[in-house]
Order: sequence, then structure tokens, then C-alpha cells
Amino acid sequence: MPRRTSTDDIVDRRVQRTRNALRSALMDLMVERGWDAIDVQTLCDRADIGRSTFYQHYSNKEELLKQNFAGLRDALLVHASQRGTRSQIGFVWPLLEHVHEFQAVFRALIGRRSGHYVQDRFRELLVELVQAGQSRPARRPGSWQVEARAHYLAGALFEMLVWWLGSNRPHRPQEIWEVFEQWSQSVPAAQG
Repeated sequence: MPRRTSTDDIVDRRVQRTRNALRSALMDLMVERGWDAIDVQTLCDRADIGRSTFYQHYSNKEELLKQNFAGLRDALLVHASQRGTRSQIGFVWPLLEHVHEFQAVFRALIGRRSGHYVQDRFRELLVELVQAGQSRPARRPGSWQVEARAHYLAGALFEMLVWWLGSNRPHRPQEIWEVFEQWSQSVPAAQG
């Protein structure tokens, strides 16, 4: 017997369609205009939705960006775990592949057109990803080193991405991964 589509299924698909349209609009506008030139009305116009629909899903463009980064974080962690990568930087390879595939978007995200807000949120995302791969010692005196190491590695990765995307000599993701993996191994594990 065929499964009937419930009203909830239709609503869930509509919600997903709206969120996908807004995500796509945000990424397209970031490339075209930069973060500071985007407002809610511009997003709504590009996504072909009304302002009230936007506000049913997000309180502002910052929340939309944060949700997009949360989705990226979750996808990278799933991808890393499916590859059996348990290391602190296991997410880097799938991130590099993603960045390579969507170069124009990432140039806008971490380039000069993004503004400090976007760059700060992207750095936070990288810190979260590094921390997700760390063993979590109990909070005790001296465990600040674990957090400091996460910020150190995330900062190094951020700067490497900025360099890579701005480089006139394109490098394959594999090359960037190999160098970052090698260099990050020289950073001693924090003693928490």
C-alpha cells in the first residue's frame, strides 16, 4: 500500500525548500555583493519569499549565516567519522574538498568582502571542529592548553585557507592537506 503524504511531511518539505532557497541566496549574494551589502529584503527577493516567511525561520541574516555554518560543521564531522578519521584535524580533508568545489563562495566568506563578522564566525567554526576532534579532559587547572591548542590550529588553518584561495598558483586540496597535516603534527598535544 502506498504511503500517504501527511500534512506534516508537506510542511517539512516547504520549510526545507525555504531554508535551502535562503541558504542559496545568501551564498550567491556573498559572492556578488559581500556581507555588508546584504540585507533581509535582498535575501527575500533573491530567494523569492516574503519577509514574514524569512522571520518565521530566522531573526536576522546573522542567524541565517550561523545556521549555515552549523550545517557545514555537522556535515564535515559526519564525513570525517565515515572515513574513520578520529584525529583532531580529521575534518580538514573534507573541508578542503568542499572549499575547492565552492571556491567563489569561500573567497567571499574569508576574503576582504566578507567583513569581520563572517570571518569571526568562520574562525569559530574552525575552532569548534578542532575541539570536536580533541579528547576532552575534565576541567582542571592547566586545561586551558587544550582550548589554546584548538585556537592555534584553527587560526593556522584559517590563514592557510586565506593564502590558498588568494594564491596565483592553484594547489590541489591533496597538497594543502598533506602540508597542513604534516605541520599540525609538530604542534604538541596540549596537556589538560
